[in-house]
Amino acid sequence: MSDPGKLNRRLILEAPIDTDDGAGGVSRTYEAVATLWASVTPVSAQEEIEAARLGARITHRIGLRFASDITTRHRFREGSAVYRIVSLRDRDGRRRFLDISAEQRVD
Repeated sequence: MSDPGKLNRRLILEAPIDTDDGAGGVSRTYEAVATLWASVTPVSAQEEIEAARLGARITHRIGLRFASDITTRHRFREGSAVYRIVSLRDRDGRRRFLDISAEQRVD
């Protein structure tokens, strides 16, 4: 994905916002912080049961221009699809592109 023309999907980068729930815990919501052009390639899918619901976990490889402030606490959104960032790495060591491994839950 060294060709910027392959960045053909607009993803919304969201950052977590943790607020005290008043009972000693935390309530987490997400806030949009940027819209970025990216490539999204499905890698694998696995059937799973979560909270007694049958669904699937799909892993994706997301490529985008390098940004040093993206971490595994962030996530991406594209319409109703949510991509949880699992790992990231500098593609070529020159801080031009990021390769991100992400997971999407589909019910």
